[in-house]
Amino acid sequence: MSLFDRLRGSRANRKPSPGKTPIHIADPRFESWEAVREFGDVKTARAWHQALQEAGIETALTADWPIDRFGRGEIWLCVQPDDWSEAELLLANLDLD
Repeated sequence: MSLFDRLRGSRANRKPSPGKTPIHIADPRFESWEAVREFGDVKTARAWHQALQEAGIETALTADWPIDRFGRGEIWLCVQPDDWSEAELLLANLDLD
């Protein structure tokens, strides 16, 4: 295996950094997931997504429509149904409102 193949393989296994977390647009893979928060901008959604990821909860950012060029839209922070109560408890303790 060449050095190039090893580097490419190691990149494939890494999770994206918080600034690169994808927003899944109308992705049917997440239809059964539970939404725990709604956000109006990508930057805020990714920050809250990172908090749950660091707590070991699998999360996804989803939207029904593409995000505008300013990073705004209706973005949902979703978790597996079995993780909803744990995610909600964690987010409630982080919520500043």
